[in-house]
Amino acid sequence: MNWGICTTVKAPADQVLAFSAHHLGLGAARIWLFFDDPDDPAADAVAGLDRVTVTRCTDEYWHAEGRKRPDRHQNRQARNMQAVYAQAAMSWVAHIDVDEFLAPDQPIAAVLASLPPDQPMLRMAPWEALHDPALHDDIFTARHFRATMKGPKHQAARDVAFGLYAPLLPDGVLSHAAGKCFFRSGVSRMEPRLHGAFRAGARVDGGPFDPRIALLHFHAENPARWQDRLQFRLSRGAYQYNPALQAHLLAASADDIAAFYARVQTPDAAALADLAKRNLLHTANLDLRAQTVRLGQSSHPARASHPVRPAHFGDSIQ
Repeated sequence: MNWGICTTVKAPADQVLAFSAHHLGLGAARIWLFFDDPDDPAADAVAGLDRVTVTRCTDEYWHAEGRKRPDRHQNRQARNMQAVYAQAAMSWVAHIDVDEFLAPDQPIAAVLASLPPDQPMLRMAPWEALHDPALHDDIFTARHFRATMKGPKHQAARDVAFGLYAPLLPDGVLSHAAGKCFFRSGVSRMEPRLHGAFRAGARVDGGPFDPRIALLHFHAENPARWQDRLQFRLSRGAYQYNPALQAHLLAASADDIAAFYARVQTPDAAALADLAKRNLLHTANLDLRAQTVRLGQSSHPARASHPVRPAHFGDSIQ
């Protein structure tokens, strides 16, 4: 039972290497990296890695099927994943981002092999990385990850975690609560999307999250990076889908934004203990710098596959 990962990338080289090292270490048979900026120097850093396919998303790439480059980055991500799905010669393919890291409690191949043969997807729940200023830099740096806290049953947990900001975060996360998926290959008329899939025009019921594979999401664990990306997320990214949060942050002063981040992303010991008591806290040490060093020591050139050609799908992208 083999599996691979597809991601569309716009990130520094050390982050792309960390992402690759971690998932190759977990047993990925192939990682497809689509560089949204075709001139991104990070592409050179991974181009020779074994089991890694690098595709630079040039105009020629987008026009290969007579189509222009989609304006929205979400649509470009979906198109790239669909291209991989149409061509991947392996059992399962996941679509995740470069700041998302799989954390299984058993080998991923074993989890996938255990699924019923008619199950087309496996859904993975997101755990959002928290900021810890005491940690040494590890490229993506966190040790505590907070679960989603959606709905009335988690109201008390949100109140403890977020205080006066709780009404702005009804799902208990800054980013997506929908999670990400593995997709079984070879399912006819299947079109993977960012957080799910359609088949023959109808949304696929992915079922509940599988607890055996956590999705660790480094969305806002670094305050400087979070500040750098804030305006994009408010205008074109995740926060546009949360109008209350969007309105608050757009109207906030620099001090207000800093106070929001400190309260939401830097919980004190009591808040962490409350999350742990409610089974809403995941603790992990990914040791990404060490993984990246080991990748450099074990890799060898000339094993990357040819770039992927876009698949020919309908225009509707969710």
